[in-house]
Amino acid sequence: MTKPSLPDLLHAAVSAVGGTERPGQVAMAEAVAEAIDDNSHRLIQAGTGTGKSLGYLVPALAHGERVVVATATLALQRQLVERDLPRTVEALHPQLRRRPQFAMLKGRSNYLCLHRLHEGAPQDEEEGLFDQFEAATPTSKLGKDLLRLRDWADETETGDRDDLTPGVSDKAWAQISVSSRECLGATKCAYGAECFAEAARERAKLADVVVTNHALLAIDAIEGAPVLPQHEVLIVDEAHELVSRVTGVATGELTPGQVNRAVKRAAKLVDEKTADSLQTASESFERVMELALPGRLEVLPEDLGYALMSLRDAARNVISAIGATRDKSVHDEDAVRKQALAAVESIHGVAERITNGSEYDVVWYERHDRFGATLRVAPLSVSGLLREKLFEDRSVVLTSATLKLGGDFNGVAASLGLSPEGVEGDDVPVWSGLDVGSPFDYPKQGILYVAKHLATPGREGTRGDMMDELAELIEAAGGRTLGLFSSMRGAKAAAEELRTRLDNPILLQGEETLGELIKAFAADPKTCLFGTLSLWQGVDVPGPSCQLVVMDRIPFPRPDDPLMSARQKSVEEHGGNGFMAVAATHAALLMAQGAGRLVRATGDRGVVAVLDPRLATARYGSFLRATLPDFWYTTDRNQARRSLAAIDATAKADGK
Repeated sequence: MTKPSLPDLLHAAVSAVGGTERPGQVAMAEAVAEAIDDNSHRLIQAGTGTGKSLGYLVPALAHGERVVVATATLALQRQLVERDLPRTVEALHPQLRRRPQFAMLKGRSNYLCLHRLHEGAPQDEEEGLFDQFEAATPTSKLGKDLLRLRDWADETETGDRDDLTPGVSDKAWAQISVSSRECLGATKCAYGAECFAEAARERAKLADVVVTNHALLAIDAIEGAPVLPQHEVLIVDEAHELVSRVTGVATGELTPGQVNRAVKRAAKLVDEKTADSLQTASESFERVMELALPGRLEVLPEDLGYALMSLRDAARNVISAIGATRDKSVHDEDAVRKQALAAVESIHGVAERITNGSEYDVVWYERHDRFGATLRVAPLSVSGLLREKLFEDRSVVLTSATLKLGGDFNGVAASLGLSPEGVEGDDVPVWSGLDVGSPFDYPKQGILYVAKHLATPGREGTRGDMMDELAELIEAAGGRTLGLFSSMRGAKAAAEELRTRLDNPILLQGEETLGELIKAFAADPKTCLFGTLSLWQGVDVPGPSCQLVVMDRIPFPRPDDPLMSARQKSVEEHGGNGFMAVAATHAALLMAQGAGRLVRATGDRGVVAVLDPRLATARYGSFLRATLPDFWYTTDRNQARRSLAAIDATAKADGK
């Protein structure tokens, strides 16, 4: 039997969704198939509208061996499993003469735990009654959520939190889920045979395509114990997010509240002397944290060092003692023990990591008005980890609409632990980059307007000239504006000010769920939506409701961000340009994502307005502009307003 050709397979898959192949999609599919066949690595930039998902799913399904697809966002995971994969499998089945299987796999805490549900969550005495369903009054929000979860448990086939609609609060979910550390294990648990998380793992072992997320991919790499089934090919979608997600998984934290909860959980399982030593260490840590000021700790203060060593040693003794004792008077002893161990091991691990003091770690204090101080530790870089764990023993394809920063792939490649393109040598993963372009005609569909006449934004204070400019642009556009701000404070200030000036409804992130805000924004062209980070990359509103995307300033990281400033300093110490490698790269990535909100379909028209003159005047401006879509560029404010007014008039004439 002759093997079906890739063009035929792609044609069948695209036809099944009512589309036609695009040149970029064909080039992408060929590059993915080549990488799989050669066991090589590819970085592929595929602009919005390319049909990226089918560009990698078709060669992945044709391959016949197991492929893992890791994405950053829940929305894309759901799209792949609920829409793209079922249609593609159906379309390819006649030619492949087999029906490839696919499955979703997430971290254990994403699945309902039947043991937790039926036996109750081990709780601290003062937190309420032992049975969480009794503790939460049926009329309270928590009580209603828990009762709904109990009903849902009887009908769900997956136990996956994301299949529950509407969702429940994190607090409610925590009552019926466990982390991998808290899990008793299928062989020891009375509900092991029915376990949803175990069932998801079993399905993944049988699947040809396993869809997971960056966080689980990071856990699989960092913790050594394999979570993902064996696979030959890894496809990382939304790859621009990978470094920050891996950094998040590799970051440890300690708070007085967290330590106190661990003390209470362990106290009932160990002798009084061992419990007291952890209690004393906890109190001394809390005293140090009360005086903590936000910022990086380049040298560990003596008082914090002593407190952490006491905490580490006391936690180690508790871990040994918990393992050596049994107490049948404790209800559901195995679960109580496992939860206490998980809490104390986490504290021991972070305290030991910080006291050991690695030159590759950054340690800092954060302070929150409501929650007090947190001690954090994060890797200075995850590039070595990624080079070692990601690119060995499998072919890796990384794809995103934003991988070329400043015109090439090398900046993103370096963050992934890769050498510049074309460099070969021992232990150097060899890769190649491909930009398959976009089906959109950016110079005709969009304008990049930089408000060169405005004052350079300072660190603090309102920008009166920026507010005037923003109001005039929104009026010219007739609303239809997505406002992307570098801080929540800036977004709030602009919303409050412009609500008094304009008749247009202005929605503000945080005042309603993100999904509801985006729905309301898309429904009414006169409406504006203002917000911060998640809006820069989480909004997909094609059509006339989004014809003006405004960025208030270049989104450099805050100068006092401990991790970013430490990374910048490290690059400089090694002879590089820290500002360009860290701050400008961070800003370029966000700006490219933000500008990508404007043109989502072939009929879209509009303006991306950057209200920060540095994009036009600073030396690094050309690097940032080279990362953005190839819009027609102007600094003429009258031109920008005339264009917006014309686009608005056309939309109104079309009844939109």
